[in-house]
Amino acid sequence: MIIKVGMADLNVAAFPNRIRTTGLGSCVGVVLYDSLNKIGGMAHVMLPDSSLSKGNINEAKYADTAIPRLIQELEKLGAERGFLTAKLVGGAQMFAFSTMNETMKVGLRNVEACKGILNRERIPVVAEDTGGNWGRTIELDSKTGQLSIRTVNQGEKKI
Repeated sequence: MIIKVGMADLNVAAFPNRIRTTGLGSCVGVVLYDSLNKIGGMAHVMLPDSSLSKGNINEAKYADTAIPRLIQELEKLGAERGFLTAKLVGGAQMFAFSTMNETMKVGLRNVEACKGILNRERIPVVAEDTGGNWGRTIELDSKTGQLSIRTVNQGEKKI
């Protein structure tokens, strides 16, 4: 079965299930995987930091809240934190602006935020496919931990 993750969403899957998200542009697909227990999780992160949001927030939308929540959900399913590794995909610069100040570089800021939080959580990033100016679809095989990345112009690859 394929478990789908929407934008600003997260979910977990154990073998034999697969987990997929589409439409990663400036968003970052954060994939955590426990190779011992064959359990993976995915968050479709839209923005780097929840501190600017008002009221009730969607934890899956922001890097600083999505990654800790994803770790909790993986542990509930039986994953062990010490065996988790991370893969990051997305963070593209989808639009060209005449003035490119740092605020407009959402993709880059998303990637940097995700790396910072994973570092804080002591989860190593073992592979990434970030940047560029194209969208991506990713699918995690929970048996192998292999992540398939499909793009319109770049074809398909596995990390």
